[in-house]
Amino acid sequence: MSTATPARHWAAIGESTSVAGIWTLWAVYRLFGRAPMRLVLYPVVAWYWATRRAARHASLDYLRRIELAHGALGHAPGWRDTLRHFFSFAETLLDKLLAVSGRAGLSGVRSEGRGEIAAALARGDGALVVTAHVGCLEMCQALADHGQRWRLTVLVHTRHAQRFNAVLRRLNPRQRIELLQVTEVDAATATTLQQRIAAGGVVAIVGDRVPVRQSKTVSLSFLGREAEFPVGAYVLAALFKCPLYFMGCVREPGRGHVQVFELLAARVELPRGDREQAMRYYAARYVAALERLLRRAPLEWFNFFDFWAQPANGAPHRNDRQ
Repeated sequence: MSTATPARHWAAIGESTSVAGIWTLWAVYRLFGRAPMRLVLYPVVAWYWATRRAARHASLDYLRRIELAHGALGHAPGWRDTLRHFFSFAETLLDKLLAVSGRAGLSGVRSEGRGEIAAALARGDGALVVTAHVGCLEMCQALADHGQRWRLTVLVHTRHAQRFNAVLRRLNPRQRIELLQVTEVDAATATTLQQRIAAGGVVAIVGDRVPVRQSKTVSLSFLGREAEFPVGAYVLAALFKCPLYFMGCVREPGRGHVQVFELLAARVELPRGDREQAMRYYAARYVAALERLLRRAPLEWFNFFDFWAQPANGAPHRNDRQ
């Protein structure tokens, strides 16, 4: 009897976005505009789609699940829909580039639920935001009120964070997004994040991928099947005693971009005697908010790997290279 090969940890798949590629896209945009930039990017995405069988299957699996759970596509998805999914990712890459450079057209972007966090930041209060690999996080920074520049720190697991920070600074020296590379949040990292929130900043953590290193996760129903979700954001929010928000910015079909904020908890409490259940409660609120957003923009979720096969509790994989 054969033994199934465990799914690779998402971090072992590798980074496909290069700094050289970003500068190439930027040069094309500066010279010719967005439409020619698509002509450069789309063949690359089509090649990636054609050559990455696992990514295509992961896309189709996700699209089938969201259609079955919510009827978000309005039809049974097929391979053409996976190509549309990949092209949606390409459009988001362009949005990210333009948002960071300060050249995104923001007049048509709608905001929902933003007033509360904007008021808190205006008072000098910081916040922790849990987001996902959905839509364009950078658009949220670009939409900050005039005169109220958000200091946004985004925790990432890529080893290329310093290189991308340099790209961000060259594209827009005034931007206040910083990518902070972590494989695990140790005491020193937690102290740094707490200082930034205490100074009125926003720390954003993605909540839809299990940690690279061993860490606590909880199993929750997501699009009709159990999946593992990390709980680090809720532990940090309890430690920092700050509000916890869900945030995303997506393109709704036919309606353009919408920026969504949802308060998950004014204060996160993790009672010692019921810590597990409390973490599950906050994670479930996050998953529910994520599903609501994906119903509105089903092609805007960008996890092109077997999401439902992520290891429980951050257990290391033999294929994990980090």
